[in-house]
Amino acid sequence: MSKAFKGEDASEAPIVVPPRAPLPPGVENYVTARGLAALKAEHERLLVERARADAAGGEDGDRPRTLATLTERIAAVEDRLATARLVDPASQPQDEVRFGATVTVVAEGGEERRYRIVGVDEADVAHGRIAFVAPLARALLGKHAGDTAVFRTPRGEEELEVVRVHYEAEA
Repeated sequence: MSKAFKGEDASEAPIVVPPRAPLPPGVENYVTARGLAALKAEHERLLVERARADAAGGEDGDRPRTLATLTERIAAVEDRLATARLVDPASQPQDEVRFGATVTVVAEGGEERRYRIVGVDEADVAHGRIAFVAPLARALLGKHAGDTAVFRTPRGEEELEVVRVHYEAEA
C-alpha cells in the first residue's frame, strides 16, 4: 500500500543508494588512468554537491535525506578509490589481451567488433568498454591475434576471432 494511503511521510522511508557494480571477492580493483580520473572527478562532484546541499540550509524536509544519500555515495566512491590499482598499459605484453587492451574481433557472421578491457566502474558496453570480470573479457584475456575465443551467450556459444590487440596511450 502506498505511503500516501497509510499517512506516512516519505522522508521516513529507508535511504536506498544503488550499489556500485560489484567486484568478485578477492579480485583486485584494477583501473585504467581514464577510470581513475573518472572516479576522482565523481568524488569531487559529489563533495561539491553535498557542500551545496549542506549550505542550502532552510526548512527543506528532504535535506537530511539528500545529505545522507550523498554521504553514502561519497563513501562508496572513496572505497573504490582506496582500493584502486592503476594498471599501466605499457606494462602489459603488447601482443596479448590483458587489462587495458583494445581488442578487435570478428564474429562468426563476419561482423567486426572492438572492445576495450577496463575496470568495473568504467565499463560501458554501449561504448565498447567491458569490465575485466565480464564473461566476454574473461574469454578474451590471454588471447593473441589469430586466436579464437569462445564464450556463452543467451543464444548459445559464440566464437570470436581476435584480429588485433593494441594498447592506447593514456594521458
